[in-house]
Formats: sequence, structure tokens, C-alpha cells
Amino acid sequence: MPAPVPAITVANLTMAYGSFVLQRNISFTIEQGDIFVIMGGSGCGKSTLLRHMIGLKPPASGSVYYGAASFWELDDEERSAIVRKAGVLYQSGALWSSMTLAENVALPLQHYTDLAPAVIAELVSFKLSLVGLAGFEEFYPAQLSGGMRKRAALARAIALDPDFLFFDEPSAGLDPISARNLDQLILELRESLGATVVIVTHELASIYAIATNSVFLDGDAKTMLATGDPKTLLQECTHPTVVQFLTRGTGKREVRTV
Repeated sequence: MPAPVPAITVANLTMAYGSFVLQRNISFTIEQGDIFVIMGGSGCGKSTLLRHMIGLKPPASGSVYYGAASFWELDDEERSAIVRKAGVLYQSGALWSSMTLAENVALPLQHYTDLAPAVIAELVSFKLSLVGLAGFEEFYPAQLSGGMRKRAALARAIALDPDFLFFDEPSAGLDPISARNLDQLILELRESLGATVVIVTHELASIYAIATNSVFLDGDAKTMLATGDPKTLLQECTHPTVVQFLTRGTGKREVRTV
């Protein structure tokens, strides 16, 4: 019986801005149901890689596959069909400040479905309840804490029951307790939606708490240095840059989730 095709495959990817090469020879696979972390130091290209994967920027060379489909070789309509299966949570949350939470979460449902307004309202309330914001439908983003805004943005990201969830530094700006609660929420949503999750982060506590797979990008080498379960890399990887990152420079190979 043939092995299942990975949910996402990145093959020989080169990221560049004009003649400036940010990363080259990036290759990894993401299996269905993975919580996959893109990690590395600041400025190494983590968010740019995410942009290549969600259709915001074509790579200089190489391929991104969803199943067996080469994403950047598809026509616009075919790419849009894949993008509609993805939910994205940006670092800032990217909520519309002039809209209530209900109006923010309703946007993808109004844009991509023909559901009646009453049905959309029910779904919006359900999605907000999933992220712990039941009863906050008429609140505006400015009335919420940072952690609550992240959860509201997550409710919008899951509005269409996506197959893929992409997060860009989801814990940025959150206190440790809020960050841990967000990690737990991501785990719960992965289970309830059956989604494949891709997260850009440099937060080791989150990486060790929820990641099942990863890739490590290095800004100096301009390529990936490792891929695999971060906890396995912590114990087995011998590259000094990866070890330094995963141990916070201490060299102590112990998992820290706080």
C-alpha cells in the first residue's frame, strides 16, 4: 500500500527579495494533523516562508505542494480554492477596529458562502464560544485585552472550518499565562477541526508544549539546518546553532515549557 501523500511539501525553495537571497534549499514535509513550527532567530525568513506557503508571495524558485498539487503552478482559481481551506492568524491579530467581534468573524462566511444572515450569526456565536468568547459578539477589539483579541482573531481564522491553520507569532505580546492558554486552545482546535497547523515562532515554551514537527532556519547560513520533532532535535541534533537556540544558549538538553 503506497504511503499517504504529505499534507504540505516544501521542495528546494529559495526565498529572495530581488537579488538578495534570504534562504535557499529549503525542503521539508508536513503530515496531516501535524503542529509544525517554523523556528529560528529574528530576521531569518520565518514569516517570509509562511507568506510563500499561503499564497502571498511567490518563491524565487522551488515548489510548495498541497497534497500532490504544486501550489504556484496552479491557476488563480485553483490557488484560491486551496487558500479557502486555510485559516490565518497574523501576529497583530488584524481585526478590523471599526467592526464588532461578530462582524469580524462573519467576514469570511459572508465572502465565501451563501448562508443566510441568521445562520451566519449562529455560526459566529459558536466560533466565539469555541475560543472562550461567548457573549462578546458586540464588543469592539479596543475593548478587549491582547489575549482576547488573539482569540477573537482565531475565531475568525476557523470560521470556515479550515483544513490548514497558519499562525505568525501567535504568542507575541502576550503574558506567559495568556500564551500558555493560547497554546492549549491551539491543541484543542487541532483536535476538534482535524486541521494541520503551521506556526511561526521563536518561543521555546510554545515549541516544546505543542509542536510535533519543525524546521530550523538560519540567517547566517541562509538555509535550513534541521527538521523534525523539536524535542527530538533537542536531544539528538549536533549542529551548534540549533543546540544554542533550543537550549537558550545554556547547552542543557532539557525541555522547558515555562
